[in-house]
Formats: sequence, C-alpha cells, structure tokens
Amino acid sequence: MCRTRSLPSGTMWGLLVLGVMFQGAFVESQTEADGEIFVNQYNDRVGDLWNQNVKASWNYYTNITGYNLEVMTNFSLSIADFDKKMAQNASTFNPDGFTNSTLKRLFKKIMNIGFAATNNSDQLKAISTLEADLTGIYSTGKVCLESKGCLQLEPGLTDIITNSRSYEELLAVWKGWRDASGKLMRTKYTEFVNAMNAAIRFSGFNDTGEYWRSWYETPTFEQDVRTLFEELEPLYVELHAYVRKRLKEKYGKDLFPETGHIPAHLFGNMWAQQWSNIYDLLIPFPDASSVDITAKMKEQNYNVTHMYRVAEDFFMSIGMEKMTDAFWENSMLVKPADRDVVCHASAWDFYDGNDFRIKQCTSVTEDQLLTVHHEMGHIVYYQNYKHLPRLFRRGANPGFHEGMADIVSLSFQTPEHMHVIGLLDEVPDDEKSDINFLLKMALDKVAFLPFGYLIDQWRWSVFRGDTNASNYNQHWWDLRCRFQGISPPVQRSEEDFDPGAKYHIPGNTPYIRYFVSFVVQFQWHEALCRAAGNTRPLHRCDIYQNTNAGDKLREMLRMGSSKPWQDAMEAITGQREMSAKPLVNYFDPLLKWLKEQNKEENTGWSASCPSQIPTPKPFTGGSAHQFVSVTCFLLCVFFAFLHHIR
Repeated sequence: MCRTRSLPSGTMWGLLVLGVMFQGAFVESQTEADGEIFVNQYNDRVGDLWNQNVKASWNYYTNITGYNLEVMTNFSLSIADFDKKMAQNASTFNPDGFTNSTLKRLFKKIMNIGFAATNNSDQLKAISTLEADLTGIYSTGKVCLESKGCLQLEPGLTDIITNSRSYEELLAVWKGWRDASGKLMRTKYTEFVNAMNAAIRFSGFNDTGEYWRSWYETPTFEQDVRTLFEELEPLYVELHAYVRKRLKEKYGKDLFPETGHIPAHLFGNMWAQQWSNIYDLLIPFPDASSVDITAKMKEQNYNVTHMYRVAEDFFMSIGMEKMTDAFWENSMLVKPADRDVVCHASAWDFYDGNDFRIKQCTSVTEDQLLTVHHEMGHIVYYQNYKHLPRLFRRGANPGFHEGMADIVSLSFQTPEHMHVIGLLDEVPDDEKSDINFLLKMALDKVAFLPFGYLIDQWRWSVFRGDTNASNYNQHWWDLRCRFQGISPPVQRSEEDFDPGAKYHIPGNTPYIRYFVSFVVQFQWHEALCRAAGNTRPLHRCDIYQNTNAGDKLREMLRMGSSKPWQDAMEAITGQREMSAKPLVNYFDPLLKWLKEQNKEENTGWSASCPSQIPTPKPFTGGSAHQFVSVTCFLLCVFFAFLHHIR
C-alpha cells in the first residue's frame, strides 16, 4: 500500500543553498592553482549531489509511484541548477592557458552541462517528467491474451516470444505489446523531443543528436560508424539468408514477403535484435555437440543468487574486485511482487566508491545468465575507476562501457568455459560442433549489428527534424526493412509508434553505443587473448583465470574518461582506431560455411518494405511440413475409403 507524504523540501533547499554558496567561493579565482582548488572542491560536493540524485532515481525505477516521481524530478532540477552555477564559475578561468592537461579536461567537462544550460527551469522539469511518463507507460504496459490472462513484458510476454513456435501466438504478442506501449506514447514523445532540442541549444548544439555524438570526441564519428557497418554487412547478409531459409521451412514460404524480408515476430525476441532464442530451429548439425544451457542450469538447481556468484567468480578469476557488501544488500535482483518496477536490466553507480547495484528481474535462463555477466561488467568498470575525480567516472566513450559489459561473454560462452563451470559435459573438437557454436554466437553478435546501428539513425533524424510526427513509424520501418531485412508482420500506420516499444526510446538512452560496443569488444578480446598466450582460434579463447589478460583490461578500465577514448583503446590493443577486422576474423569459418549453404539462395532483400504483407491462412497450427503431412494423410484415408466402397 502506498502512502502520500510531503516532499523533503528541507533537503532540496539545502542542495540549492549549497550550490549558491559554492558559486560565490571562486568568482575571483583565476590562477591555475586556484583552478585546482576549484575542481577539488567541486568533486567533493558533486559526489554528494550525484549520490542523492541516483538514490532518488533508484527509488522511482524500483517503485513506480507519483511520490517517487516527484522526488526524482526535483532532484534532477537541483542538479541542473548546480551544474549551471558551476559552469558559470568555471567560465571565470582561462583553462586553455593551463599547463596541466588533466585540469583542462576537467574544466571542459564542468562547462559542458548539456540540457542544464537552458534558462528555463520549466523546460527541464518538462523533460524529466516526460521521460518518467514515457518509461512509466513502458513499464506498466500489459497485453491480455484469452488463454493466458494479462501479462507484462517481463517475464510473461518475453517467455512467450522466446519459447512459442506458433505463428499466430507470436503475432498476437508482438502486436499486443506495441499497442500497449509505443502506441500510447506518440504525443508525449513529440513533446519530449521538442523540449530536449530547445534546451540543448543553450549549450551551443543544433539538436540533441549532435550533443550525444559529441561524447565520442570524434568529428567524423557518424561516418566512422557507417564505414564499420558497411564492412560488417556482408556477414549479416549471409546469416540473414540462412535464417530466412530455415524459418520458411518451419512456417511455410507463403507467410514470407517476396521482397526477401523476414516477418519481425519470428526471431524469439520482441524486437528481432538478437536471434539466439530460435537456435533450436536453426542448428546446422543437430547430431553434433550442442547443449541446452537453460536445461542444464535447472538440472543443477541454479537460482538467481548462484547466477550472480558465477559472474562474480569470472571477474575475480582475472584479478578484479569482488562485489561489495552494499551490492548484495541493495541490488534488486528479482522482480518484487508488491509494486511496479522498471524491469529493464541496468547497473547503477552511486558515486561513493562502495555502493554499486544491479536492477534486474532475473529468471534462470541462459540468456539471463549472459545479462547478469553484462550488468556485472558495468559494475567492474565502476570499481576500477572509482579512484578518479567524479567527472572522469564513466567509460572512455559510451560504447566502451557497453563493450566492457559484453567482453566476458566472448569467453564465458565458449565450450571450454561451459565445461569448466559444469554446464557442458565434454569439450567438442570436431568441425560440425564448431559451426554449431559459431552460429549460436552469430545469432547474438552478428544479428544485432544492423539493429544497433539503425536505432539512432532514426532518432538522429527525429532530432534534426527530418523525421517528425507525420512519418515517425514510416521512417522506422524504412530503416528496419533496409538495414535489417525484416518487415512488419501486420499492417502498420502513423497511428502506431513502434519505436516506443523498445525501452531505450522512452528511456532516452542513446543506442549507437551498443553498435560501437559490439565492434570494440572483439578488438579487446583479440588483445586479451594475445596477452593470455592463447593458441586456440579466437572464437575458442577463454581468458578465465588469466591475470595477465586481467591486468591488460584493468589498464584501460582505470583510465575511465580521463583521456580521449583513443588513448584507452591504445592501452589495451596498441592501436587508436575502431576496427571491424577482429569481428570478421572471429566468424570467418562460419562465413565460409554460410556461403556454401546459401549457394542456391537469393541473398539480400529489397531496400523498401513490402507493399503487401502476407497474412496467415486459417490452418497454421504447424509448419509447412506438418501441413503437407496432414494433407497426405487425409488424402490416403479418402482414397482408401474409395477403394473400399468399390
């Protein structure tokens, strides 16, 4: 039961007064020595503010109430007010004349305050309120199914989309989720975009997308990621052709458009972003070595705590710190039964060097075990840069944090590692088993690439004004059809808002970071395997229990964002650029095999979405093969009957 309480106005006014007092302390300071005093005192005070702000956000995201929303919103406004005052104070210095490059970088970060630069506090409140409203719609959305009742995304709808092999049931869940989430956000999202764009112009940016891209400190960033995608696209095209062929065998070719696209609801994932959940339909060599990790986990009585301990053990084995007591005491690792929460998994840094948490509605599955490792990877990054000034406590660029979160998956998922932790009875060494393994990895890593690339292509276009409320959904599907080769399974219109069905749109989380991370994690994996003295193929390298690899990784992690990301990249790989080559090399044996399988296939798809969407016929209970079998059986009975009466 919720109780209404008054806001802690004394706390809020205390934060604001602190900001005002701090403003007056340094107005006359101009020397480099005074600049050092300024940033040191800034660091002390901002730590307290950020800690309180993150706590307020945590309280809302783990207990969605109007009270917690109001507290979170007011803390956000106090932080913005503080940032603006500190930027004004910093502007009285001349950091370009400083000899200390670290001090220059700190001043640059203090003065780059993003949305807080606006002179309209109502604008900031609107941004915070709209974001909370949008995530609230997402987190409380339910789909009511005749046979299963009303279900939220986690775990109910996700279980169905993961495990069902019924075309009609998958379609009902796919459409139902979009009706219950994105469709209800359209107007608010337009207001949200307008408010953010208006606020960010006070920081000198043309739009929010330009501001987000500035975090990469690379003038050519937009072109750089396009080049990377084009290098990786041939691998994706071959994977797509193989998957399309196998899904046609399962569901019947009449349900697939002639344009070469695959209906978006058939991938075992609500957004068709990763395809490993349908591995059972795609496995190249069913008789070769393969294992159902989820079944093995349940057979061994895994529980949620065990999953997190397994992840912790991996990181500790390469020399990283264990999770703090605060982590185990304060994290939300399972979905509470008594309140609404935002189930989307996330890692949290409370900026006190000790309180790190994960928020996840964890269930005992292989996919969730990978997510556990991912989120704990973020925590390990937090722990490694906790000694830095708070402005440097973030990834070298946003993609680095996500890459760090994923890098252990390249070791963890190997047969070698699964065998070590008891989830695989023996390590296979034959070519067929190797192809099985590489395909499963590609369904996660390669299948994701166009999705990771296109989300912010859409959003940057929205921020620029090239895409607006009159064509939100059309442009969304133009990009998905063009880059992913998937198409909507039912007719869509501008009454729909399908982007909003993906958390990162209402949650306002930039997404190109995930594409970057999927590239750089393979660069890092290659470098760490080299440091570990690995002699196996790259896709069979496991750095578990190798502290040489851990030391190399730590060298990069400890830099946080204190240096440009190119310096951090050089520390771990010896080179300063992002490269697609390690990813391509990793999957080279699979690419050769896929090309052989696709010799008779028309690979690729039309750049445009299909003009007509195939609709299921009344009889779609099984696959095309099942339909043929049943038909043959009925005909045989009929002819036997004719023979009998003759």
